[in-house]
Amino acid sequence: MKITQGSLDKLERVIAESNYTIRYERGTFQSGWCLLELRRVVVLNKFLALEGRINTLIELIPQLAIDYDKLTLESQKLYDSLVAAASPTAQP
Repeated sequence: MKITQGSLDKLERVIAESNYTIRYERGTFQSGWCLLELRRVVVLNKFLALEGRINTLIELIPQLAIDYDKLTLESQKLYDSLVAAASPTAQP
């Protein structure tokens, strides 16, 4: 995935379409993010650069309880590729 604002927007859209809220806050997150599951809030470290934000969301999205049917076709394709890349049997 290219490191552009458009890529970040697409990743954020996948999360938003599943009724999660993304907040950028400062804090001492070991991994750059925090997940409040009951409130469906994803908190990212606001000091992460664009590349860090994208990489963090790529790592995080497969771990979320995403409602696949609520995603648009474009978001479904992106979600499928992220899940496939995150699976332990994925080939490099």
